[in-house]
Amino acid sequence: MDNAISHLNELIETSKDGENGFRKAAQDTHSPELTALFNQGAQRCAEGARELRALVRSLGGDPEETGSVAAAVHRGWINVKEAVSARDDKAILEEVERGEDYAKAQYRKALDLDLPANVKTVVQRQYQGVLANHDKVKAMRERYRATA
Repeated sequence: MDNAISHLNELIETSKDGENGFRKAAQDTHSPELTALFNQGAQRCAEGARELRALVRSLGGDPEETGSVAAAVHRGWINVKEAVSARDDKAILEEVERGEDYAKAQYRKALDLDLPANVKTVVQRQYQGVLANHDKVKAMRERYRATA
C-alpha cells in the first residue's frame, strides 16, 4: 500500500504542477481563447489532485500538498525566459505542451505499476484526461505555428 501512496503522491505533485503551469499560461497569453483553454486545464488538474488526495487518505496515507522541486525549477526557467524574450502565444503553447508531455509520462509510469484496482481505475481515467488536455494544446499549438 505504501508503494501506491507514494505513486499517488507523485501524481498529486504532477497535477499541482499542471494546475500552476496552466494558471501561469492563462495569465501570460494574449488570447481570450487560450485563456479559457488554460483555465479549463488548471481546473481539471485541481480536480484531479483533489481526487488523488482523497484516494491517498482512503489508503491511510498523507497526501502531498505542494508541487515538485523539478517543476519549480521549470517555472523558474520560464521566468528567466520571460525576462529575455517576448512571450508570444505560440511559445506559451509549446511550454504547456511540454508540461503535458511530462504529465503523460508520469501517468503512464503509474499505470505500469501493480496498483489496487480502484486506484488503477482512477489513474486510468485521469490519464485519459491528460491525453485530452495534451491533444487540445497540441492542436492549438499547431494552429498557431501554421499562422506564424
